[in-house]
Amino acid sequence: MQRTERVRSTYILPLRSDASRARGELTEYLGWLASRTETIVVDGSRPDVFAAHAAAWGNIVRHVPPAADLATPMGKVGGVLTGVRLASHERLVIADDDVRYDEEALARVVDALGDADVVRPQNYFTSLPWHACWDTGRTLLNRVFGGDWPGTLAVRRSVLQRTGGYDGRAMFENLELVRTVVAAGGREAVPLDLFVARHPPEARHFLSQRVRQAYDEIARPARLALQLAVLPAAIAIVRFGGWRALGVAACVVALVAEVGRKRANGTRVFPPHTSLFAPAWLAERAVCSWAALGARVFIGGVKYRGTVLRHAATPMRALRARHSVVVPSDVEDLSVSPQGHPSEFLDRSA
Repeated sequence: MQRTERVRSTYILPLRSDASRARGELTEYLGWLASRTETIVVDGSRPDVFAAHAAAWGNIVRHVPPAADLATPMGKVGGVLTGVRLASHERLVIADDDVRYDEEALARVVDALGDADVVRPQNYFTSLPWHACWDTGRTLLNRVFGGDWPGTLAVRRSVLQRTGGYDGRAMFENLELVRTVVAAGGREAVPLDLFVARHPPEARHFLSQRVRQAYDEIARPARLALQLAVLPAAIAIVRFGGWRALGVAACVVALVAEVGRKRANGTRVFPPHTSLFAPAWLAERAVCSWAALGARVFIGGVKYRGTVLRHAATPMRALRARHSVVVPSDVEDLSVSPQGHPSEFLDRSA
């Protein structure tokens, strides 16, 4: 029987679930992961769900709660930093609970850390209900303009340690992590041909995220401005050119998405019809961007899990100023302030 070759890395899965996932497909995936790499599940679920997960996964992976001193407004960040603290390896893979690596993708993303400090692969959906096709339209457009933002990253532990962690208030957590690493002198890689599978969300969950995801673009003002301009531009096109002109504009958007689909062998995972959903996604984002801006002005942020959050992500200029002071690299652990700001590492072995 052929033996599985282990990958010298740590896989960190931050999780918070309202219902037990112990009997689902995730358990099988965790077993597969554990046979290939060190796997840490940082579980912020309520006590009864945590207990069910511990019973199912405790003998498979390292299953732990988030560290109390790493609590952050965006709980995922605290979970990630807990995993970073516990990791045994330098090369880390951080992934949401709907992400599904295979053998090739896991090996490639870890290998990519040989030449980079943070790696941003590309997600694709394992199945394509209507809302997954809709969201794939966004992915294809993003592949033309710098690459999509997936639910998984790979990062070097030592580089993230030297930064003191990343801001736990940020809603666009992956952007915050990447910006923090780059601001501290790290190198980002975006291999557009490194594809990692992802299960689509339920349609209800997808719909609930529309304004929240548009709000993330407040962290990227130029992109937000362009997205805000789409709606008045569409109105002007209809007024002066008619509906046929708007149809032509939609076709242009679909053609741009098709460029993204064909880029870097994307046709292997993105079916042809998904390009046709790009105009619909852009129209949705045009409306939701104005809703997000209104939420910022009138309620001070966007609603999330019963509260209002304001901070999308930290500007690069602020991060570069913060990390212009070199943090010692011979430190072990992460800590954050009660407000969620990254602070210095704490050498608990001293």
